[in-house]
Amino acid sequence: MNAQQTGKIQRKGRSGVVVPHMPPWYQRLAAWIVVSIVKAVCLTLRYRWHDNSGHFEPGFPRGPVIYTVWHNRLGLSMQAYLYTKKRRGSIGMAAMVSASKDGGFLAAILEGFRVQPVRGSSSCRGPQALLELTSWAERGYELAITPDGPRGPCYRVQEGVIYLAQVTGLPIIPFSYHAHWKVRVKSWDRFIIPLPFSRCDMYLGKPVHVPRATPDSEREGLRLALEQELKQLTID
Repeated sequence: MNAQQTGKIQRKGRSGVVVPHMPPWYQRLAAWIVVSIVKAVCLTLRYRWHDNSGHFEPGFPRGPVIYTVWHNRLGLSMQAYLYTKKRRGSIGMAAMVSASKDGGFLAAILEGFRVQPVRGSSSCRGPQALLELTSWAERGYELAITPDGPRGPCYRVQEGVIYLAQVTGLPIIPFSYHAHWKVRVKSWDRFIIPLPFSRCDMYLGKPVHVPRATPDSEREGLRLALEQELKQLTID
């Protein structure tokens, strides 16, 4: 597949380096509207937290972690971040977002929540994005990634998050939620939009640790363990 065929996904600078699509003014305006609506709806929701991660406990190692959330549950991911930020005292978050035009829109939304977008995915600019995420972790930022994004298949963890955890030495904290009143979009992931005044069960799962010395033969088992933990937290 050549660069012309993937025009909707990426573009290349003169040096051949993939340059992420930057959101134009109309995407930034739409993102501001979305951020405003999400914040307003979140104020009406009734939350019930279920924390199996233990990463708020005094004995849990200090420092950043890697949060993972299914692509169709990004709707309340920022609310979860605010919850964890307050309790962990983190200085900020960097999140991986696709380098495509659609990813530019999501990047503008993340900026509205003061989250640093890092552009890349498994199909485009992946190695560069993982390197940038590692750099943000070294500065003390929490990291976030949708392990089945940006194109799926839905509910299948890609290996990128395992590699990121191995390189950084950070634990992976799975997150999911169940909105009792919601709308599901007709998209590849059946994206969930919680309705105002819904009750939402928020789940933080058991950490998955990937030692730096993990051999290739063991990474698949850790990927499956993370996938299974996320699925156990997910109620459709």
